Amino acid sequence: MKDFFEAIASLFVDVLFAPLDSLRALELENWTAANVVNWLFMLIGFVAFFYWMKELKKFNDNNEEDRDPKAHSFLD
Repeated sequence: MKDFFEAIASLFVDVLFAPLDSLRALELENWTAANVVNWLFMLIGFVAFFYWMKELKKFNDNNEEDRDPKAHSFLD
């Protein structure tokens, strides 16, 4: 059973975490390149946020939302 758990540990440490180890080594040379994944996620988040705000404005301009206080059951 001990060999089984050591195999799992070896899989994670030697194989699955190898890209993260390379990013950690890259950070010492170039901070921006090491954080390119973070910048990509932030860009996707900002694009999604602005798209959602544009859609909300479109529905708000068309007066499609029922603004009656009793329109939503959770407000009772």
